[in-house]
Amino acid sequence: MNFGEMLRALRRAWWMPALGLLLGGLAAVAVTLTTTPVYTSHTQLFVSTTDSSSTAEAFQGNQFAEKRIASYAELLTSQELAARVVAELDLDLTPGQLASRIEAAPVSGTVVLDVSVTDPSPEEAQRIARTVAGEFIAAVEELETPAGSLTSPVRVTVFGAADLPRSPSAPQPVLDLAVGLVIGSGLGAATAIVRARLDRSLKDPDEVADLAGAPVIGVVLRDDELQEQHRVDLQSSSRSAEAYRHLQTNLQFLDVDTPPRVLMVSSAMPSEGKTTVAVNLALALADAGQRVALIEADLRRPRVTSYLGLVTGVGLTNVLTGQVRVEEVAQPHGEDGTLVVIGAGPSAPNPAQLLASGAMGTLLQELRESHDYVVLDAPPLLPVADATGLAVLADGVLLSVRHGSTTREQLQRTRATLDRVGARTVGTVLNIVPARDDVSAAYGYSTEYAARPATAAR
Repeated sequence: MNFGEMLRALRRAWWMPALGLLLGGLAAVAVTLTTTPVYTSHTQLFVSTTDSSSTAEAFQGNQFAEKRIASYAELLTSQELAARVVAELDLDLTPGQLASRIEAAPVSGTVVLDVSVTDPSPEEAQRIARTVAGEFIAAVEELETPAGSLTSPVRVTVFGAADLPRSPSAPQPVLDLAVGLVIGSGLGAATAIVRARLDRSLKDPDEVADLAGAPVIGVVLRDDELQEQHRVDLQSSSRSAEAYRHLQTNLQFLDVDTPPRVLMVSSAMPSEGKTTVAVNLALALADAGQRVALIEADLRRPRVTSYLGLVTGVGLTNVLTGQVRVEEVAQPHGEDGTLVVIGAGPSAPNPAQLLASGAMGTLLQELRESHDYVVLDAPPLLPVADATGLAVLADGVLLSVRHGSTTREQLQRTRATLDRVGARTVGTVLNIVPARDDVSAAYGYSTEYAARPATAAR
C-alpha cells in the first residue's frame, strides 16, 4: 500500500482517527482522575576516593569511582538498602514496595548519582530520600572498608540535598491528555489503514477497469429511491438520472464503427444491481430515440417485468421452445413504443441450455434486425453457468460492479470466465457508490469517470 492509498483509506474512514482521538482523550482524563497524585523528591550523591594526594592518584581514584558508579546505582535500588530504610523510618511498607519507589541513575561521564524517591506525600518522599542517602553512605563505608582498616577508600557525600516537591510528578494532566490524543488518533489511523489493506472489495474505478479488462463507462451513486423503485425519471435532473444518461452516451461512443448492439448486462454475484442497470440503461437508450428490446434473460430470478410494472406469464422460455412467436410476448413500454420488453416466461428446468441454444441465437438475430439495441438482463456469472453461453451470443458484456461489495477475486474470476468462452467485455458500471465516497466527489457535477473511459476507447 503506497502513500496515496493510505491517504485515500484515511479519507474514507476519517471517523476512525476521530473516534480514536476522542477515546484517547477520554482515557487520558479517566487515568488522570483515578490516579492518586504522587510526589518525587530528588537528591544527588557524589562519589570520590579519599587517597588523592597527587594528580595521578586523583585521576586513578576518579576512574575507580566511575567503575563503581553502576554498582552503586544497583545498590541504591536493592531490597537490602530498602530494608534498612524501612527499619530506620518504621514505614508501613515492605522492602520490595519501597525499592520500587526508588530510582537511581549515574550521570553519564561523571561520578554523580541521581536518586529520586516517589511517595503520595511530598514530606514523606523528602524524608525517605534523605534516609536513603544516609543509609547508602553507611552501606558503602561498610562494603568498601578493607579488613583490618578503619577507613574506606571511597567517600560518598550528598551533593544535592533532598528537595520538598511542590507539585505532583504524576499524573500530569496536560501531558497525559496530549499522549492520549496522539496514541488514540494514531491507533485510529492505523486501524483505518489496516482495515483498508484487508478489505478486498472494489472501490476505485481505475482498479475496476484494470481487473475487468474494460473501462468504467458509468458511475451510479447510491440512491434510496432508485433502490426502492429500481427505475429513474430520466426527465429529472437527479444524479441517478444523469448517471444513466452518461452511461447511455458512453455506450454509444465505445466503438463508433461497430457499436455493441446486443448487450448482455450481468455481474459477478447476485445483489450487485445488474437488473437495475439493465432496466435503466434500456430506458435511457429509448429516451434517446433508439429502438430497444429489453429481454428478461435471468430465468431463475426474473425481476425486469416487476420493476417496470408489466405482465408476467408467457415470455422468453415460450419463444425458445417454439410455443409462440416473439411478437406475441413482446410488451411495449412507454407512449412512443421505442422500448419493448420480453419477460422471462415460465420457469424452465434447463435455463443454461435454453440461453445458449440456437433458438436464442436466432431470436437475437431477429431482434437485431428490428431494433437498434437489444439489452439482456442475464444471471450473475459466478453462481450459475446460465450467462456464460449467452455471453458468446451477445456483441458485448456490461458488468455491474457494486462499490464496496464485489471483491477483487470475484471480478478476476468473472473476467477469466468470460475470457475462457471468448466473450467480449465492453465496459463496467461502478454501482451503488456512497455519496460521500471519493469516487462520488470526483464524479459530482463533472464527467471525469463517466466520460474518460469512452473517450479513451474511442
